[in-house]
Amino acid sequence: MRLTKSIAALATLIMAMMISLVLTGPAHAAGPAYVALGDSYSAGNGAGNYDSSSGDCHRSFSAYPYLWKNAHSPSSFSDTACSGAVTTDVLNNQLGPLNSSTGLVTITIGGNDAGFADVMTTCVTGSDSTCVNRVNTAENYARNTLPGRLDAVYNAISSRAPNAHVVVMGYPDMYTLNTFCIGMSATKHQKIDEAADVLDSVTATRAAAHGFSFGDVRSTFHGHELCSGDDYLHSLVISPSWESYHPTSTGHSSGYLPVLNNND
Repeated sequence: MRLTKSIAALATLIMAMMISLVLTGPAHAAGPAYVALGDSYSAGNGAGNYDSSSGDCHRSFSAYPYLWKNAHSPSSFSDTACSGAVTTDVLNNQLGPLNSSTGLVTITIGGNDAGFADVMTTCVTGSDSTCVNRVNTAENYARNTLPGRLDAVYNAISSRAPNAHVVVMGYPDMYTLNTFCIGMSATKHQKIDEAADVLDSVTATRAAAHGFSFGDVRSTFHGHELCSGDDYLHSLVISPSWESYHPTSTGHSSGYLPVLNNND
């Protein structure tokens, strides 16, 4: 009798556990503690849906860090990326959330150090030769000065978050070439894309030297650059002007996020 009661009680317990599993589903472990760093391409300028509390940093809830966070439910999430940031801004203002428990770090940085905004302004308003000369200056900076600045940032990330997987996200080419497009000349388009390629090459090399992953978004943006007819980027925007030449929300969801997912 006692054995029969024990079997019945065990059966009841097992049935209750099965019902609970069906109703609630299996437990899912939280994703790694995630910290997003970087400039406007990380913050999400151009993606809309801005976090008003981020002020002039223009962080967007539609930027790739938030999209990844929403899809993977990390155990914690911090976003210190900020519009206009250069490498020294990352070092001085953005590394606070990093610690030994940080499992994932993403960063886009270096474009402002090389003078991206001034390059675009010069090429929009100046002649072909003026644009080419300004881009050449930016490329020389990227090759000769930027590597040391990136090393300083990457060393600091490794020091503060020694257990983190770090994904350094690159920049897209800006234009689809060899197609009719109203605005700047084909010479300017080609030179601006050349600058993006130089910046990505330098960044990828320094990331690899630190054991970091490099997220090359040129492939996902291919066919969706400006002049493609299916643009993932804003061209010149009058208001707000700071959205000019930055990824749209689709650029983040279809350009940046898939690359991060392949490297996280």
